[in-house]
Amino acid sequence: MADAPVERVLSVGGHDIGYPHGHLGHLTEDEANRLQQFKNYLEEKGLYKPGPPPSHDDQTLLRFLRARRWSVNDAYGQFKDTEEWRRANQLEVLYDTIDVDAYEQTRNLYPQWTGRRDRRGIPLYLFQIRHLDSKTVSSYEKEAEAANVSKAQTDGSTPQRLLRLFALYENLTRFAQPLCTEMTDRPHPSTPITLSTNIVDVSQVSLRMFWNLKAHMQAASTLATAHYPETLDRIFIIGAPYFFSTVWGWIKRWFDPITVSKIFILNPNEVKSTLEEFIEPRNIPKQYGGELDFDFFDRPNVDPHIKEALTWENGYTDFPEGPAYWVPVDGGRKLACLAVGSKNGKERRETVCTIPVASFKGDAAAKDASAAAAGAVNGA
Repeated sequence: MADAPVERVLSVGGHDIGYPHGHLGHLTEDEANRLQQFKNYLEEKGLYKPGPPPSHDDQTLLRFLRARRWSVNDAYGQFKDTEEWRRANQLEVLYDTIDVDAYEQTRNLYPQWTGRRDRRGIPLYLFQIRHLDSKTVSSYEKEAEAANVSKAQTDGSTPQRLLRLFALYENLTRFAQPLCTEMTDRPHPSTPITLSTNIVDVSQVSLRMFWNLKAHMQAASTLATAHYPETLDRIFIIGAPYFFSTVWGWIKRWFDPITVSKIFILNPNEVKSTLEEFIEPRNIPKQYGGELDFDFFDRPNVDPHIKEALTWENGYTDFPEGPAYWVPVDGGRKLACLAVGSKNGKERRETVCTIPVASFKGDAAAKDASAAAAGAVNGA
């Protein structure tokens, strides 16, 4: 598995799979046509407004097309289901008002952003499964189901524990990915970042523990694949025990074939060399042979290059706990990071910092971009 060709998997439709193929700036003529057909079909069905500004940006629509191997009809079905699910569970309200402490409690049970990126500029996450022992998970699930920690109404069928997880996915798509998009010190700097790279450490986990976590992880993976398609790229599995082939038999059924093709299961002697092929040593945590001071449960150790691009405001010198997202300011020339969520029952909306928009193209385009981003934040 470690030698599987991640970037040259070919879909049944004849489209190259793997960043930057199928992303903005790297579309084939057929893919560009499919994108336009998708927009037209969504507009016909009342799910898309071309604007200006458009109701949904191209990079979001492309995620659904890639996930459905460029089938417009299949992408429409998944997009429609996702839009209905988001409205029924008020995802924007959830993210805006979730209790910060509850958010952080949930964050500690799932992949953590290291604050770093891989060699392509994609955000790098770490997940250590051993911290999800049955007692911790059971206690969390009981507490999560006992109270709604935001002002969002729900569909009544999606458990609160999973809705809290999806606040973390909102953080990926509305905070980490937009931040990494504005960094130009990467290949293809004009292509928006819509993926994540993950190191998944399964060491010190027994077969019984995997079995106890099966339902928990399957439910999370199934809903994430359905409603946040094409947000995962390379997944490096480290520390696999001798019985992992049994566990792998379960896991690979939770993901689509394209995602499965991006998973590397690394032997101990492959970890350092393989990670360094895709990630600079300074961005690899020390426990995996790199130079980065980062342990699970740590706050992100934000890349100095990212910090240099930021202008901190209101006394901040780092990103605070809890949810945050970016909104356009200064006529679209910059993005401002807003810290949101609730603390002690009081909603916050504090500007943390700003970053220049790398793709700024002038006043007219900026107005459209600003309005589009504002619409997305408000659940357009």
